[in-house]
Amino acid sequence: MQKIGILTGGGDAPGLNAVIRAAVKTAINVYDCEVFGIKDGYDGFLAENGIIPLAMGEVRGILPRGGTILGTANRGNPYARKVIQDGKEVIIDVSDDIVKGIQKLKLDALLVLGGDGTLRIAHELAGKGVPVIGVPKTIDNDIGGTEITFGFDTALNIATEALDRLHSTAESHHRAMVLELMGRDAGFIALQAGVSGGADVILIPEIPFKFESVLSKIRRRAERGSKFSILAVSEGARPIDGTQAFSRSGDEIYVPRLGGIGQTVGEYINGHGFESRVTVLGHLQRGGTPTAFDRSLSSRYGAAAVHLAARGGFDRMVALHCGRITDVSLAEATATPKRVKLDDDAVATARGLGISFGDE
Repeated sequence: MQKIGILTGGGDAPGLNAVIRAAVKTAINVYDCEVFGIKDGYDGFLAENGIIPLAMGEVRGILPRGGTILGTANRGNPYARKVIQDGKEVIIDVSDDIVKGIQKLKLDALLVLGGDGTLRIAHELAGKGVPVIGVPKTIDNDIGGTEITFGFDTALNIATEALDRLHSTAESHHRAMVLELMGRDAGFIALQAGVSGGADVILIPEIPFKFESVLSKIRRRAERGSKFSILAVSEGARPIDGTQAFSRSGDEIYVPRLGGIGQTVGEYINGHGFESRVTVLGHLQRGGTPTAFDRSLSSRYGAAAVHLAARGGFDRMVALHCGRITDVSLAEATATPKRVKLDDDAVATARGLGISFGDE
């Protein structure tokens, strides 16, 4: 193994730089291997100056930094790239150009740090002969084949701190405070932050809710003398008789952007006799310094990805199982998105604590 490349695709997540650092240092220290960074996801193979060398100096000091030194693109799908031809906007497949770029660099392996979309593209490129290794990255924790993705723990800690801070103002003003959290179609952030942050109501995509049940919980608390309530609402939550809320529709390039359900819940509460305020935590969950757990997990993933490449374990993804780093096929990892299971002990714990999911 003489040359490897690294790219980061999709949304940013805390720990990306830690993975890059660990991969570069392991490749150089253990395998005396050259490392190249691909800028802005797969787009780097098509852009001028899109490839940069990564030596020890380039990764010095980046362990605690959020974001990614390589940049990323959450709409950089080489199988559906938007370009202008003859004055018209068209969608074309440039995957063969990506393959040619990899072959031109003579890469022995390409480490792909990304979520389900980026890793699905990696698996498709593996079908074209690209020697890819996947690293599971997303704050949503929704990638199959691994117990946890890097970035999730940091997002969870930020969400929990936000709930802690909302408690004091909610109690002072006797309000119902609604916190809308990221997670797309998986409720892991809202569920675990809600339990950790003492929420009274948790709304997640996996458990459709009834507005009346949410209001009933707030009313019961008020009758017992608790004049405030805390609601942790996943952006993908939806009412039983309704649909998810979107702030932007999707197309061939952009996936639909979830958002707005927190405001809908808040307005319903306001309209039924209780004062509410809505906070959308948004990208605060994805930025800033990664937690110690995410730094450690990211470092382990980065090192393991290089060792897996050296063994020729291509079209696979490093993963965490029972506390140990292992690997699974990208086909398995991307086959079925991970979701909160209704019989999960975390759900049972929340119900036992008296937390409402709005379904009763």
